Amino acid sequence: MLGESFDYTKDGVIGKMDRWLKLVIATIILAIPLYGYVMRIYKGTKPAPEVDDWGRLFIDGILLLIVSFIYAIPVLILEFLMLGSAGYAVAMSGDPSAAMTGMMGAGILFIVFIIVAIIIGLLVPMAMVRFSRTGSFGEAFNFGAILGHIGKIGWVNYIVALIIGAIVVGIPVMILWFILIALMIAIPIIGLVIAAVVFLAVIPLITVFQTRYITQIYDTVAA
Repeated sequence: MLGESFDYTKDGVIGKMDRWLKLVIATIILAIPLYGYVMRIYKGTKPAPEVDDWGRLFIDGILLLIVSFIYAIPVLILEFLMLGSAGYAVAMSGDPSAAMTGMMGAGILFIVFIIVAIIIGLLVPMAMVRFSRTGSFGEAFNFGAILGHIGKIGWVNYIVALIIGAIVVGIPVMILWFILIALMIAIPIIGLVIAAVVFLAVIPLITVFQTRYITQIYDTVAA
């Protein structure tokens, strides 16, 4: 799947400079059209689809962002409560008992935050594909169907596939990030410009690669 995703990106984006440029533009416009393009890939389009019908790209991008935001709400709420509890502990530093209570609360909330974030992180990829293919908000939150699909893939297979995908993308991105930071420190203005150009050029590649990879994971079993 990694090899196929790489070939998909190479042939569909790197080998199509006009399409690559359009995806860069889609990234600049708050990445909304880029999300719309992601939906086209999630639908199983092969080879990589054209970057056209920008109105549709904007609408689909907004819809996918809404789904993402709804899934993020529990994490945002927990983060807010965790920071509030930690802030309470700092504010009550003069009262050791109250401060300790606040820190314990923040610690418990942090553990819950991690658990919830992991669960949502496992659900979201399949939910995105399901939403893209059905166009139904209800199906994006059809947890029974989503969990059932992951079950058919195999939880261990699914989690390992996600981890491998994250490592394959994460390590090169981290190396590139350190190089760009060093460049910005060495030659601030020129380095910043180069970093911005590289950043905009790389985002579409990573996005297309990851999206195609997730699509293949979803398609390892019949929907």
